[in-house]
Amino acid sequence: MTRRSLIFSLAVAILFLAPLSARADVPVQVLLIKGSRQGPAQVDPRLEPLKRQLSALAYVRWEQTDEKRLTLAQGKTQFVSLPAGDMAGLTLKEASGSTATLDVSLVSRNTESRLTIEKGQRIVHQVTGEKGGSAYFLTIAPWP
Repeated sequence: MTRRSLIFSLAVAILFLAPLSARADVPVQVLLIKGSRQGPAQVDPRLEPLKRQLSALAYVRWEQTDEKRLTLAQGKTQFVSLPAGDMAGLTLKEASGSTATLDVSLVSRNTESRLTIEKGQRIVHQVTGEKGGSAYFLTIAPWP
């Protein structure tokens, strides 16, 4: 390989790898919401964009209890506090184009779920067991 072709190959590689490193961090909005089977059907006004998605679940009453904006870096875990002192860990596994794949791990249950989110999409993921007719969920969405 000549010196000129080697330099050209390196330049092309840098051009292709630069966008990948620019996408290494993914900002997400995380809402902690409580779903309840008891009481009149009601959706917290802050959750109105999720109303259709939430109506497919077995719970009738929804309230937002917390909101966080996180910037996930690939391979690094960020934690979200859950009720009763539990924690959920969010770890970015891969980001490419308009999709991000992340793991949601529940410390007390020793479980992990892999979720893939597309830009403009929101995932609703149950993070606690049902107790007294209520359970908690995380909703995760990329934000600009």
